[in-house]
Amino acid sequence: MNILVVDARYHPDVADALVDGATAALEKGAGRFTRLSVPGVLEIPAAIAIAARSEHPFDGYVALGSVAGPAHVADMLYAETLRGLMALSTAGIALGTGIVLAADEGAARDLAVSHDIGGDAGRAVLALAALAGRLGYMR
Repeated sequence: MNILVVDARYHPDVADALVDGATAALEKGAGRFTRLSVPGVLEIPAAIAIAARSEHPFDGYVALGSVAGPAHVADMLYAETLRGLMALSTAGIALGTGIVLAADEGAARDLAVSHDIGGDAGRAVLALAALAGRLGYMR
């Protein structure tokens, strides 16, 4: 399987922790991957949509990033990012999601590491891409 890992670099330490988990899971699951970085979480759905509609789409996509800060702003950014990702996944794109919501960057990094959120996203995309292959799903 060929997977695109898209990470938001707004909180670089969190992004690196998420990517480490995702790439370890992908390597263990025999997935090949390409990494693409975007500035923030709101750009992740757009980057995946562009890649999925390209001449050579991937078998699946991993979305990684974090949202931290004042609740009224963070909640909106988190919800809109997940809304965009859900639209992609319900359109038939195999997608593993690892977006962390926390009060601050340190808490987001702690969550990313302690819960292996990137790894979970990597394992999820491998499972969904395998399901699509078994069902003969074509984009």
